[in-house]
Amino acid sequence: MRKGILSLMAVMTAGALTLTACGDDGSDDAGGSGEVKGKVGVILPDTASSDRWESFDRPYLEQAFKAAGVESDIQNAEGSAQRFQTIADQMLTSGATVLLLTGLDSNSAAAVQRKAQSQGVKTIDYDRLTLGGVADYYVSFDNVKVGEEMGKGLEKCLGDEKSNIVYLNGAPTDNNATLFAQGSHNILDKNANYTKVAEQPVPDWSAEKGATLFEQMWTEQQGKIDGVLAANDNLGNAAISILKKNKQAGKVPVTGQDATVQGLQNILDGTQCMTVYKPVKQEADAAAKLAVSLIKGEKGETNGTTNDPEGKRDVPSVLLTPIGVDKENMKTVVDDGFVKVEDLCKGAYAAKCKDAGIQ
Repeated sequence: MRKGILSLMAVMTAGALTLTACGDDGSDDAGGSGEVKGKVGVILPDTASSDRWESFDRPYLEQAFKAAGVESDIQNAEGSAQRFQTIADQMLTSGATVLLLTGLDSNSAAAVQRKAQSQGVKTIDYDRLTLGGVADYYVSFDNVKVGEEMGKGLEKCLGDEKSNIVYLNGAPTDNNATLFAQGSHNILDKNANYTKVAEQPVPDWSAEKGATLFEQMWTEQQGKIDGVLAANDNLGNAAISILKKNKQAGKVPVTGQDATVQGLQNILDGTQCMTVYKPVKQEADAAAKLAVSLIKGEKGETNGTTNDPEGKRDVPSVLLTPIGVDKENMKTVVDDGFVKVEDLCKGAYAAKCKDAGIQ
């Protein structure tokens, strides 16, 4: 898992990109007022790994392109690499001048990028870098820092007690999962009191497969697991389901990522240690602004580079900062509008929200 890890080199400059803050009313468009000639095609990866793609990325991107006067076609590959390539072909045929892609795997995404390049169409990797690809730009959160936030969160919950830790990493085909693992290890490997007793990638980010893998870990370790580094809230919830089965939920800290309603409610319940909030609106606005610049024939503004070891190149990048979240600062996620109070605080969670300062 550690081999071939992508290194991030955030090169901050005085003229760094100005990004729209999450929760902004969207009055500033993505690239200036007036209609822009050109069309952007957006391919999102799936609906299974996270609800963010359809619930947040799609509407935020639609809003940003509409404000910029740019025609957009946003589709979801629904977890199929074949569908991903078919959608891309349709977009290129229909006259897309920029493609914004979140690949399912690097091979299929790179093939799309090369075809687009051969037709003079610019491509932007969105959220996930395509290893060995030819994208002109990359927009994402600093994913090593995402992993570091998870590592810091688990360390905060465990303290300095002797602890056996297991890792439920993301899909082996998702380069972000590799970076998350790198970041987590950056923090946890330095603590001499922690011992890694098991580590597994979870195919397709599947919660069902994650639960099976964690139950196997639990059995093999005879329940001697003190902390779970789960790479997102879905996998965290999968681990919690097995801990509940063994009457250990709330006793074994579990991490997460994505600040989902389920993950936040687990934190309120005390069964999840923390999650990582990635203000998606910032990412969508930055990607839209970059795409509009390319449609205009302008050079995109970036604030760093990301090394692609397979392509042996540094990709101009816009890298954003993730936020570790627990009960103490959960209100930030609600205040930003990422999660609605009525969804988070319904039923038995009303009192727990109030205790966390969320009304």
